[in-house]
Amino acid sequence: MAKHRLTSTPKTHYLARIILGTSIALTGAVFAGPAALADAPGNAPVGAPPVEVKTEVKTVKAAKTRLESEAERLPKVTAQQVLELASKQIGIRENSQGGGTKFQSWYMSSERAKETTARDGGRSVRDYANAPWCAMFVSWVGEHAGIRPTMGWDAYTVSHAKWFKNHDHWGTTPKPGAVVYFDWNGGKNLEGIDHVGFVKKDNGDGTITTIEGNTGNGKVEQRVRPTSQVVGYGYPVYSG
Repeated sequence: MAKHRLTSTPKTHYLARIILGTSIALTGAVFAGPAALADAPGNAPVGAPPVEVKTEVKTVKAAKTRLESEAERLPKVTAQQVLELASKQIGIRENSQGGGTKFQSWYMSSERAKETTARDGGRSVRDYANAPWCAMFVSWVGEHAGIRPTMGWDAYTVSHAKWFKNHDHWGTTPKPGAVVYFDWNGGKNLEGIDHVGFVKKDNGDGTITTIEGNTGNGKVEQRVRPTSQVVGYGYPVYSG
């Protein structure tokens, strides 16, 4: 399944862009080592994390705080309510061109589509009309549940996953209502994400029950997936 890019463009084009309006550059820092610090007044003690790493941690914590503060202004929505809304979409399917769903139509009409078109290699928002739509489905559910600011919205699975990670709402536990990201090859790198959906239930046997858009023959379906294909989980802010 495609990773939800409109065309193939160099990675440097979209990795350099601001992800979902969050200007968090999670960069690795090279630590010079003990020899370089010898007799250098004002340097951090040997073994201390680089300043860049400390700044990164503070930035992510600040983003998490903002996200959770935003949740205080939103309707109180539970994971169960989101799953019920997602379940009501089961059976909706794309047309023979891979489009025609309300999820794609909604995304094309959103401000977010204007922000992501160039990143995704398109020339206009209309290029999303027949694009893979599993991330649009997740985003649509968040919007219509009234919690888009804490669910995120995107058409590209990798960027959506990074948004959760950049807000420190990312992990490895399959909680009901969590947004689950898959790599069909079993990789754990966010860049390898192929698909996204919602966790409905942890089955306790190495599988999870999910609700996903653009799966099977281009439909919204309930599926059972092995956790070995899961890259990670994004956690929207729910009440209760």
